[in-house]
Formats: sequence, structure tokens, C-alpha cells
Amino acid sequence: MAGGQGSRLRPLTCDRPKPMVPVANRPIMEYAVDLLIGQGIKDIGITLQYLPEQIMDHFGDGSVFGVNMQYFIEEVPLGTAGSVKNAAEFLDETFVVVSGDALTDFNLMEAIEFHYEKGAIATLVLTEVPSPLEYGVVITEKDGRIKRFLEKPGWGEVFSDWVNTGIYILEPEVLNYFDFGVKYDFSKNLFPQLLENGEVVCGCLLSGYWCDIGNLDQYLQAHMDILAGKVEVDPRGTLIKDNTAVLHPNISKKATISGPILLGENCRIEDGAFVAPYSVIGDNVVLDKEASIKRSVIWNNAYIGKSAAIRGAVIGRGVTIKPGTNILEGAAVGDNSLINERSMIKPNVKLWPNKNVEAGAVVKESVVWGTKHKKELFGTEGVPGLVNRDITPELGAKLGAAYGSILKEASIITVSSDGQPVTRMIKNALATGLISTGVEVNDLGDVTTPVNRFAVRKLGTKGGIHVKSDLQNMQKCWIQFLNEDGINVDRNIERKIESMFAREEFRRVKSGQIGEVLSITRYAHTYLNYILSGADSEAIRKLDITMVVDARGSVLNTLVSSLAERLNWNLIDFEGNIEAGSPSFSQRRKYIGNMAELVKKYGGHLGVMFDNNGEKILLVDDRGRVIDEHTFVALMVLILMKAKRGRTVVVPVTASEVVEKVVKKYGGKVVRTKTAPWAVMQDALKHEEDTAGGYSQFFFQNDALYAVVKITEFLAKENTTLSELVDEIPDFYIKVETAECPWEKKGRVMRSLIEETDRDMELIDGVKIRHDNGWTLLLPHADEPLYNIYSEGSDFETAEELSNIYKDKIKKIIHG
Repeated sequence: MAGGQGSRLRPLTCDRPKPMVPVANRPIMEYAVDLLIGQGIKDIGITLQYLPEQIMDHFGDGSVFGVNMQYFIEEVPLGTAGSVKNAAEFLDETFVVVSGDALTDFNLMEAIEFHYEKGAIATLVLTEVPSPLEYGVVITEKDGRIKRFLEKPGWGEVFSDWVNTGIYILEPEVLNYFDFGVKYDFSKNLFPQLLENGEVVCGCLLSGYWCDIGNLDQYLQAHMDILAGKVEVDPRGTLIKDNTAVLHPNISKKATISGPILLGENCRIEDGAFVAPYSVIGDNVVLDKEASIKRSVIWNNAYIGKSAAIRGAVIGRGVTIKPGTNILEGAAVGDNSLINERSMIKPNVKLWPNKNVEAGAVVKESVVWGTKHKKELFGTEGVPGLVNRDITPELGAKLGAAYGSILKEASIITVSSDGQPVTRMIKNALATGLISTGVEVNDLGDVTTPVNRFAVRKLGTKGGIHVKSDLQNMQKCWIQFLNEDGINVDRNIERKIESMFAREEFRRVKSGQIGEVLSITRYAHTYLNYILSGADSEAIRKLDITMVVDARGSVLNTLVSSLAERLNWNLIDFEGNIEAGSPSFSQRRKYIGNMAELVKKYGGHLGVMFDNNGEKILLVDDRGRVIDEHTFVALMVLILMKAKRGRTVVVPVTASEVVEKVVKKYGGKVVRTKTAPWAVMQDALKHEEDTAGGYSQFFFQNDALYAVVKITEFLAKENTTLSELVDEIPDFYIKVETAECPWEKKGRVMRSLIEETDRDMELIDGVKIRHDNGWTLLLPHADEPLYNIYSEGSDFETAEELSNIYKDKIKKIIHG
């Protein structure tokens, strides 16, 4: 399979298909051909799409390589299985599917024999990897039959560290499951269909080296691995393994060459030049006097000028680097570019082919669009980072351009921030990036995320972006992306934004098509009017509620004060009871006990501690009892069920199973979903028709102001107290802890936990293991090298015991 564009390898693939990218001085695909020849396979069909002529011209009919080659070109993308179906005339017996752009030394005969032994219709070659997020994760039965697989999971879905390598042994009959010319994928379509039909589909774990060379980091690492002897392949050139002198007429005796390195043909290395270990130099490369190369890959026909220094970079074909230039780690310079004297290319900068960098220039960004950042940008609630370090105006503009580029031109996006100067700065940068792609921007100014969600739905825009401060660290912020329903974008959209951000192929429109920023003021008042339009304001006013409140930030404070005035809330300000400054929500919650005392002192109906962005709350009832996050979910469910019997409620897998008890009492239904905010919101939105009297779970769960209004309305209309509602919730005991786990061990931990337990399990998000007296949920943390451990027991001691059991299990798995 050789149709790949290799977009994540750009600029190396700007003018060549990925299988033709040189690795250790040979096109990647040559190694795949070598592998097949070594297994005795000489009839090879090649599927092509992107720049097919280059592959056909290089390999011809295969006779030079001692094989027979046929080519099958896709006119339109057909998916992995569809492209193979395109070659159906060639496939009249058991056949092997391999990638033309991956590097491996697997013994495929082991997998072929395994395939025949199991009588399988399809066998997937598996390997073990430390970080399985970008692959198809697979778990098998003891006999090798595939039990479950999932393509490119989030951390909560990683149930194994065994992944699909994209190498398959297949029977021709598999192609009968779908029509010719239809876009069809092996992992997403064909294999699930085979399993559903009861066919024998197996996974064969092979030892050996495998790398799909999906990005520039993996590209460089593949070279390091070849030079270190970790993969059995035959690179092209002279392999120098140590520091022995190199006797060659074109290599100066005054040059220093320290192996392992790979030298191509006809290289010239001048006096004082230095080539450090783990460097690869192509054919016809010139290293001028005192030039220095360390852990870099230099393609054919490049010139490295006097005293130039290359550090951990990739230099394309025919590039000229003038004297005194420095190119730093992670940079990639496209073919035939000219880097003039005394220039500096900063780390991770990418230059597209045929670019000209002026003398003395310091290139901090890619020539067109900016610096390269980590591939996985998104965390649990958007893109996180320290302000003005990780989250900078430059990143904001680039993220805005990435989001805008995956939308249609002239789409409208709503932007806002939480009122902090730094978040406002990032919001403005995002808006600049958006309009550069021809997207229009509605700027709500300083509001909360719930206001932005409401505005997206009310104004009918294509989505929204809100920048907010972190709940725990005020020096950190989050960039939240919303879809057209006002909910956090799902993982598919996150991946599209990340991919566009990494590729930097942003849509650039003409000056007359640049979008505009429309300032929409006072939209928070429209939002408050909407909340009150669905509430019985008169009943709330008559109750004459006394409320102890902690609402930080001018935005939230203004909203709370406006509601209090219109609903006759008597507010007792709690701010004076907390340390001065702008403490985070997590810092303030330590004082919730003080709030409880104040509620009792003043005979208040309740106490409310809002987070800085108006999404989350901590409550205190009229008896001074703290209502934490888990109890709040149960309280919300109780109110919803009392408002409308028989309705459906949506809760994450982390919620207490007391929810089921409450719902059963009122004849309703519980839907459990993933913990990611977008997943909970998405499912809650599906059941919005289950509202009664304006009791929307979607807003109740994600909008703190809405929740407080509806709680006070319920107290007024039902003539009850918050403590009486809490008393109706059965007792439950949940323990929440974390366990440290290196990123590269998360998949192994999940697989081992699944394999070792014989108890009932759920794999909605992470793995939930049931015990006679409770359950434990083990969930890989999306942003940190941790596992979250949620345990519920019949009493607190049981919950704690379950938690400790699995903390110990995780430690043992990590340490072998």
C-alpha cells in the first residue's frame, strides 16, 4: 500500500509520496520490498494515489529488484480496504498486505503460518508499543482470536498496548464483503463486519522492530535505530560504527568522524569538519571547513557551508546552507532551499521547499505560518498551558487559523474570554487567526463559558471558542472549542484541529475575503433573560432566599448580582473570609467549611461557591452540610426526576450508582457515558426533549448560574429545603485517588488489568471492575502521567480498601 501523502512529514513529502522519502539513503518502500523478498514473496501489487508516477518510475516492473510488480491507481480515495479491492484481479490466493511507508524487520512467515494454523479469514499482525494513542488498539483471546479493537483511542479507551501494525494476512473472500469503488477501511469497516458475521479474525503478536514513521520525530528516531542496530535492514552507504579513521580521497584527514554514522557515495568532507554519532549523510553532500553535524539527516546533494552547525535536523535534497548558519533541533528544511550566511533556524521550524532565508535572519517560525508545537494539543477541556509560555499570542493565532481552516469560508464563530487580561489577549489572537481564513467572528467580550454556549445556539453560529483560567492554577489557562450545538468539540474535531495545526496548511484568503470581528456587547443580559424566562421568578422572589455566595471575577460577580436583584436573593458575601488576591477554585474550596458555618450563623437557605468561569459549584445546605461534586450529581438527578417522572438522565461512568436507585424510584432511565465533557454534553443534548418546566439537564450540569436558579425555584415551588432534598439521597461512599503511571506504561497497565481480572467489567471509559461490595473505575488521565482511581463501596472503609488494591496493582504492573 503506497498511496499515502505523508502530510505529517511535510515538508519532506511536499513533492514526493511518503514511500519515496529516503530513510538511511533509500526510499522507505525499498525496505518493504526487501522484507517481502526475504520471506520468498516476489509477486507484488502496489496501490497508488498521491504522485504515483514517482513510485512507478523508480521501481518499474520490479525486475531490477528481482520481483514482479503491478500497479493499481486510485482515481479517488477508496480507504485502506477499498484500495486493496481495486487490485482484486491480482489477488487470487492468500495474500499479505504491508505498508509501503513503514519500517520493520518482522518475520512475516510466523504470521502466515499462524494464519493457516488458525484457519483465519484475516490475521492482523500486532506489536507492543508504549503509547498506543495513534494506532488501532487490539485485545485477543488466548487462542489469538480478536476480542476487541478500537482505532486511535483516547487515554480513557486504551485497553491494551498491543496495536495493529497495518500488516495483514488475508483470504481473497474478504473482498466480497463490499463493492468495488466504495470507500472502505480495514479497521473501521471490514474487520468489524467480519467479526459481526462470526468469521475467524485473529491477531498475531510478532517480536521485532516496527515504526510507521508518522512524523518528523519518528523519522529521525528510525535513523537512530538503524545506526544503533535495533532493526535488521540494509541501508545504502558506508556504515562507520566507531571512531576509526576513514581513508577516502574526498574526506580530509583533519576531519573528525565519530560513529555510528552512515556516509553516502561521493561525499566531500573538508578540514576541521565534525560529524558526530547518529548522523546520516546522503550522496554528493559537501561539508565545508569546520562544518559540524550532530544527530542529523542530510539528504543527497546538500551543501553545508564553512562553520555551519546542524543539530538534530533534517536537511532536504539540494539544500544550500551558507557559512556560519545554525540549524537547531527538530528543524526540517525542504528541498532546494537556500539558507544564507549567519542565519539561525530555531528548533522545530519547518521550511517548505525552494525557500530563501536572508543573511543574518533568525527564523523563529516556519517560513509561512509559525512554529511547530506538540501534536496532541487537547486535554480534557480544550487546549491547556501556562499563559505566555505554552499559550502565547502566536499559538493563539495559529490555533485560530487551524480551526478556521477546517470550517467553510464565511462561517461564523463566537469568541469570548473570562475577563482576565491574559485570557483576553489570547482570545484576540485566536480571532485574528480565524479571520485570516475568511471566517467571521462574533466577539462576546468578557463572559463565561455558559454564555458562549448559549450564544452559539441562539445566534446559530458554527461554533465557539472561550478562553478561561484554570480551576487550580491561575497561571494556566484553557482554550475551549465548541461545536454548533455549544458543546465541547469531540475527539474527531480535536484531531482535525491538531492535524491542521501540525501541517500548517492554513487557508489564506485574499484581502477582500478576510473575515471581520463583530463586537456583540451585553449578550450576558440576553443570557440571563433566557434563564429567567424558563423559571418561576415570582415564586423565587416570594421565598426571600438568603444565600452565602463566593463568586470571583468581575464577569461572574456582575451576573450573580444581577440575578440577585431580579430574584430578591439576599446575598452574604463570603469573599472576605478567604485570602486576598485571586485564588483559584481549588484553593478557595479549602474554605468551604467556613462557608458552612456562615450559612448556619445567618440561617441561610444555602451557600454557593462558584468556580471562576460559572461552570461548576460547591453547595452548602441549610444545615451546613457540604454538597460535593458527587452529591451534586445525585441532587441534580433527584430534582430532574421529581420535576418529570420517567425521564432519561445522563451521567458519566464516575458517578455514584446511587443515581440508579434514585432514577428507579421515579421510573426513569440512566445513560452512562464517557467522562470527557463533550461526551456527557452530547448525550445530555440527545435527551433535551425530556425537559419539564425548563428543567434542562444540559444546562443544569454545565451552567452553575442556571443550576442555582433552578434549585431555588424548586425549593420555592415545592415548599421544601435543600437539606430535605439531600436527606432523600441514599448514603453512598466514593473514594477518588490518583496513581502515578508513566505515559508509555498506560496501555500496558490497562491491558494487564483486563487480562488479570475474572470479574464483571465495563469498558465505557477506562475499565470499571465490579466487586460484591462495590466497584472501582481505573481511568488514564488525559493530561498527566497518572491514573484516576474511583472506588465506591458499601461503606467508606470498603471504598478505601478497593482503591488501595488497585493502586498496588498499578504499581506492580509498572514495575514488572
